Amino acid sequence: MGTLFHLESRHMTRWIGVWLLVASGVVPLAAQNQAATGPRATNGRPDLSGVWQVLNTAAWDIQDHSASLGVPAGQGVVEGNEIPYQPWAAAKKRENDENRRTADPEARCFQPGVPRITYMPFPFQIVQTPTYVAILYEYGHVTRHIYADGTPHPKGPIDSWFMGDSRGRWEGNTLVVDVIHFTDQTWFDRAGNFHSEALHVVERYTPTDRDHITYEVTIEDPKVFTRPWKMTMPLYRRQERNVQLLDYECYTLLEEERAAAR
Repeated sequence: MGTLFHLESRHMTRWIGVWLLVASGVVPLAAQNQAATGPRATNGRPDLSGVWQVLNTAAWDIQDHSASLGVPAGQGVVEGNEIPYQPWAAAKKRENDENRRTADPEARCFQPGVPRITYMPFPFQIVQTPTYVAILYEYGHVTRHIYADGTPHPKGPIDSWFMGDSRGRWEGNTLVVDVIHFTDQTWFDRAGNFHSEALHVVERYTPTDRDHITYEVTIEDPKVFTRPWKMTMPLYRRQERNVQLLDYECYTLLEEERAAAR
């Protein structure tokens, strides 16, 4: 009888302990890590696979801006809301803004480039393996290759055109992507923020839970800016049942004007 009571007491103590852990919000470390970073891949890294999208107006203007014709108001994603242009480049940015309707390369259906394609108002899908990450964008069927196998950037200059060459590595739970070999034929937004072919981009993808990734990007271009600067925004996992990328073909403003004139 004493032994049975002792066993029952041990079971009761264990269940009371579990209940206290749950009630206090204390969970084992492995469960904490899973809750904090979301699902894990077979190699133990965070699994970023899925369909994601931003919910901001950075594609129109990465800085704070008021609403205007065809452009929704929005809060900026630039750290400090300041882009450190060299004096000549600040004047060029203003000129770009004045002529943005036709001067923006994206308005002519060029690929938006990195990082702009991330915050275009379209979803994108991440496909991940231990040594390789592919990002498939709904916009223009663009596919991006990120090599995470330790191989370096090829020697340049190379004609990678809009999307550059991407090399990834893991720093803890963060996928860090180093991107170089750009041209000067992309902008950061429709407001005329621009760069040269010397652009160097470092992206950081850090999952905060199953359905959110913090996306931080550092911009460096000594030909245009006086110092490096950053943008930060959340990426949201699309929650629709059977969500998938659909077809989107870019249609230029010139083509719209021609169609309207018919």
